[in-house]
Amino acid sequence: MAKGRIIIDLNRCKGCNLCTYYCPVHILKLDETTTNDRGYTPLMVTEPEKCIACAFCATMCPDSVITVERFVKEANNE
Repeated sequence: MAKGRIIIDLNRCKGCNLCTYYCPVHILKLDETTTNDRGYTPLMVTEPEKCIACAFCATMCPDSVITVERFVKEANNE
């Protein structure tokens, strides 16, 4: 299974919560302990090591504040 990293532009996130509904591994939630520069509760990744790089979160984000990087495992050519 692919692994990835989620990058969030926290100051542009409006906390709409759409991405959390579509994450199949349920590793996204709103960070209730802080607000961004615009006064919204931004998104946070709770368990980054569980990201499967599906990019559903980035696809569903209406403001395109989420980027998903996919890590490709190279084959061992021995």
